[in-house]
Amino acid sequence: MRRRPGGIRRRRWSELRERRRQTVFLLPGLLTTGNLLAGFYSIVLTLDGRYEWAALALFVGMLMDMLDGKVARLTRTTTQFGIEFDSLADLVSFGVAPALLLYAWALQPLGRVGAGAAFLYVICGALRLARFNVLTGITDRRYFIGLPIPGAAGTVASTVLFFESWDFGRAWLFVLACATYLVSFLMISNLRYYSFKELNFAKRHPFPVLLVAALGIVIVFAYPQKALFLILCTYALSGPARWVVLRKQEPAPPVVLREATRGPSHPEE
Repeated sequence: MRRRPGGIRRRRWSELRERRRQTVFLLPGLLTTGNLLAGFYSIVLTLDGRYEWAALALFVGMLMDMLDGKVARLTRTTTQFGIEFDSLADLVSFGVAPALLLYAWALQPLGRVGAGAAFLYVICGALRLARFNVLTGITDRRYFIGLPIPGAAGTVASTVLFFESWDFGRAWLFVLACATYLVSFLMISNLRYYSFKELNFAKRHPFPVLLVAALGIVIVFAYPQKALFLILCTYALSGPARWVVLRKQEPAPPVVLREATRGPSHPEE
């Protein structure tokens, strides 16, 4: 008899609550705080009109967010408090901060249309985080369901860096607003996005893989704005592209694929 997802989730949260060590683990907590600080500083820079630096602060937040999840898993210091704190920090750093940056940088002349696009990004980001917390540990870890909110924030930040000196006409502003709507809906979609959690940098790889990786690093350092914009936009569109290519070859993503035996991993977002 198949168990219901609700029972799995209740057991998972119960295991986290009943852990003997109820303290806040310092290192993952500090990294999450750094993520929150980067998001807050991005908002401050946006209000000062320093949009390029605000976008760079979002990338710093993405780095902190990636590190706190890795550290929590490697040191086995995942707690319910850490998961909730991480989600709240992500809502500020990758939800509110990018939306405010996008509105102040480009969408403000559109009035209600621009404000609506920015708000839609925030609410979709919040829904994305809530759904991720509910499904953590019971979905295929190789894939995210919907565009991850750090990926959406990275798309916004790379767009600001790439088009920072451009003078947008009103028609192009509407295109940018439509792109914001698209990214927002991708976050709450059921499209699959590769999570890269299966990548193992410690195991052996063919020599051409190392060569391609080195070439990619050189390109990013040589043309950072163009490379980041291309990489992140490609990732954002990889979900719809994958669905178009594979929609006849594989079924819709099931919600429950396995039971969580050790509790949830630290969120990636």
